[in-house]
Amino acid sequence: MPSLFRFLTAVAVIAGIVYGVVFALANFVSPKSREMTVTIPPDKFLKK
Repeated sequence: MPSLFRFLTAVAVIAGIVYGVVFALANFVSPKSREMTVTIPPDKFLKK
């Protein structure tokens, strides 16, 4: 049983670190806004 608890503790610590990294990226990194142009072919507008 102790090895199971050790494994679950290690998984919980790794999950906490990953959660912290995702949280930090979401809150402290601001994305750059830029204009985007997408060309859509006219045949996509035709109804079938």
